[in-house]
Amino acid sequence: MSHSSAIAKRVRTTESPAVRWLLTALALGFMALFLVLPLAAVFVEALKAGWSAYWDALKEPDALAAIRLTLITAAIAVPLNLVFGVAAAWCIAKFEFKGKAFLTTLIDLPFSVSPVVAGLIYVLVFGAQGWLGPWLAEHDIKIVFAVPGIVLATVFVTFPFIARELIPLMQAQGSDEEQAAQVLGATGWQTFWRVTLPNIKWGLIYGVILCNARAMGEFGAVSVVSGHIRGQTNTMPLHVEILYNEYQGQAAFAVASLLALLAIVTLVIKTAVEWQHEREMKATAELAPERPAA
Repeated sequence: MSHSSAIAKRVRTTESPAVRWLLTALALGFMALFLVLPLAAVFVEALKAGWSAYWDALKEPDALAAIRLTLITAAIAVPLNLVFGVAAAWCIAKFEFKGKAFLTTLIDLPFSVSPVVAGLIYVLVFGAQGWLGPWLAEHDIKIVFAVPGIVLATVFVTFPFIARELIPLMQAQGSDEEQAAQVLGATGWQTFWRVTLPNIKWGLIYGVILCNARAMGEFGAVSVVSGHIRGQTNTMPLHVEILYNEYQGQAAFAVASLLALLAIVTLVIKTAVEWQHEREMKATAELAPERPAA
């Protein structure tokens, strides 16, 4: 049985067409009501006063500073999580060692801890009255209420996204190919670059996309450690909150629409990645099996 026919057989169900249509309509109706409609409302409100007011809100110095800080934070946090995620997934999937279950639990910790609590943890450790606060003050190092604190909080909340995407993938693939490469004389770096990385590239790209989306949209942890200093420590979500609290609704929705636009672009890239991955899987499945040597 070919791979494509196996997939076709797997997706068949025993429900009647009426039940399938009903379930599909319920799912689409729920998504339209709770996802598409609010998203459309953001753009409608943002453009209610016209394009000129929209661009004026985005060109305002504090808004530009918030956009710049959001991009800088994501540009630092995502590569750090990329390195950590690959290293952690490699250790957990390829090796057996004491504390492996504990490390896996630690990776999931940001999923179970409120982002606000994560922010408070960094204030407790690095704040002026925190454990390391006096030492940091003596050496003129500022972390809380500054960009380093925002980056740390963002790294914490985005910790699991890449690692959690790679761990099950690498565990399913096993280590046979890496061992074969090393038997043939490949170095550790050659094994990773030519064997491991091609096998995990789609999962890695998918994890990076999710990590980047969360880094740009994080609010709770960043709100605690930022100090809400206009033009300095406000990311885009924080700037939206400030504008909304000051009854600048159109400006708030304009900046929010930019975040929504980034989310849509992220979804488009994610869909393209999944589509390309599926194409490669189908192409691999349709390859003719090699004939055994006579």
